Amino acid sequence: MPRKQAPQIKDEKLYEDLRKQGNSKEKSARIANAHAAGTLHPRGTELQDRTKDDLYREARKIGIAGRSGMSKAELVKAIRGHG
Repeated sequence: MPRKQAPQIKDEKLYEDLRKQGNSKEKSARIANAHAAGTLHPRGTELQDRTKDDLYREARKIGIAGRSGMSKAELVKAIRGHG
């Protein structure tokens, strides 16, 4: 059986800083790689400043169940709690 390859981190320093702040490995890797690729959301990580539609798309991307019935505040909470 082939061994699962660990994801490659594109910005190790940012990844380590995010981990020290208490973020999960998955979230830290996602943010560090998006930063390295130049695809971080233009408004940064302030979720409450993003539109409900944008939050919904983010929730869909990371696989949050029940997102279609969530308010903006619930989406923010669910995204923050993911990972």
